[in-house]
Amino acid sequence: MLSTAKRIRLANKVKFATRDAVDFVVIGSGSAGGILAKELSTAGFDVVVLEQGPYRKAADFTHDELSVLFRSELLGGGPEVHGQTFRHDETDTATMPGRSPVEYARGVGGSSVHFTANFWRFRAVDFKERSLLGPIAGTNFADWPITYDELEPYYTKVDWEIGISGAPGPFDAPRSKPFPMPPMPIKSSGVLMERGAKKLGLHAQPEPHAILSQAHNGRPACINCGYCMFFGCEVGAKSSTLAAMIPLAEASGHCEIRPDSVVIRIDTDKKGRADQVIYLDADGREQAQAAKAVVLSANGAESARLLLMSESAQHPDGLANSSGFVGRNLMHNAHSVANGIFEQPLNDFKGVQVSRIIHDFYETDVRRGFYGGGGIDARPLWSATPIFHVMQGMPPDVPRWGAEFKNAVAHNFTRQMSIVGSTTSLALDSNNITLDPHSKDAWGRPAIRETYRDHPDDLSVAKFLQDRAMELFDAAGAEKSWRRPIETTNGGAHLLGTCRMGDDPKTSVVDRTHRSHDVPNLYICDGSSFVTSGRGQPTMTIMALAFRAADQIKAAAAAGNI
Repeated sequence: MLSTAKRIRLANKVKFATRDAVDFVVIGSGSAGGILAKELSTAGFDVVVLEQGPYRKAADFTHDELSVLFRSELLGGGPEVHGQTFRHDETDTATMPGRSPVEYARGVGGSSVHFTANFWRFRAVDFKERSLLGPIAGTNFADWPITYDELEPYYTKVDWEIGISGAPGPFDAPRSKPFPMPPMPIKSSGVLMERGAKKLGLHAQPEPHAILSQAHNGRPACINCGYCMFFGCEVGAKSSTLAAMIPLAEASGHCEIRPDSVVIRIDTDKKGRADQVIYLDADGREQAQAAKAVVLSANGAESARLLLMSESAQHPDGLANSSGFVGRNLMHNAHSVANGIFEQPLNDFKGVQVSRIIHDFYETDVRRGFYGGGGIDARPLWSATPIFHVMQGMPPDVPRWGAEFKNAVAHNFTRQMSIVGSTTSLALDSNNITLDPHSKDAWGRPAIRETYRDHPDDLSVAKFLQDRAMELFDAAGAEKSWRRPIETTNGGAHLLGTCRMGDDPKTSVVDRTHRSHDVPNLYICDGSSFVTSGRGQPTMTIMALAFRAADQIKAAAAAGNI
């Protein structure tokens, strides 16, 4: 399948002609797309990566809290750019909220650039819960078509090739190889969580991180600046695909990264095969990149939108959507937050967000009366940066103005921490991504319309973990603690399940190799491939799936089967 596409070499980089069919066009350069680009190009395939955002370098990332957190710098702007709308139910009128409901970074590396970098593996139970627990009425609860054992070698590739720091915990899934680096240093919040856990008979363990605790693969170790959550890493210690994969892809001489390329459609030929990807370049001009095959890795919202936008006479309900499952089964992972203040300064704003987690409640316990489980972690959360602390982290009984307010800000910032619960989400038809018929984004595309209401079990498990968090604060000696209200989700950054994998073409979008059931040379691999949500930290599994998908694609290409 190796391409004969013409290429031009400029400053050690390759550039392909748009009308010469490359082996693969990869749409998106994030946690999945960046890996697939690297794996395919280093195997000798010619690859063009179309990324809708800019190509930032490490030196471009700043600690400008106002720009990054409140002006959505890394997200490419807010609602005025994306035009996204939200509603809880299909009977509601979707409206444009003040902040885009579907959150993801726009730029080379995607959301791997700005993630918090908590990296949990799924466990064996995550792939087969439907068989273990039975059906859940009103949901699309199902088993995955693959097992943990099939994915484990690829989790290990993530550990070593992406760069994960950590140490095994008492409940972790089996691993074939140790972590390549020790865990990040424990923080005050981690010490306090350990103290509380020990009193309660729970097990606190080091948090695995996609952040380097020591130099690895030619990249430097973390400098403990504290600007991890939502920020890019200015030294390259955060293990984004921008830092870990894209340089290797470009060095292969077979990969062109084409930033500021907004894809508007995937076209198919008379045989129903994908043959070109239509996009708007940085100047807004329409371009068409010819391709022998297409890999869609735009994220769980954008991938669904693009398939729906690619409808045609052959595919009247959207590309790869004969099942009607494109856009359905959106899962965000529910969360809960409790906050506490301690007598002595914690200075938890330093270093990574999380240094200790508790996984005693990971699995479903039917005695609780609801499906689901999750993990509990200790972190500064809002109190990692000063403006966010003021806007989101203050206790509800503190005035929002005046001397008492200012005294509380000054006192609490160095003494406050949060305990976060991260949980399961159930797959529902009613939670979905569709095209808004009235709103458009800045490029004239139909905007993403999200419809989402948490299943009652999702909120129940969030409440359960929040109750445990309050017990931990009491056991750890907090002077004051309070709950953040648990409410139905209004959007999120975990974008899962909208093009689920499965063996049955009637109830899934891609097969176990991520190949579309409908279009033989179209692969879809990102969070949309998920069948269940896991327990709140999906990115490591997205990356493991991408490494596995790359092997499947390479094998199919070698056999002449794409």
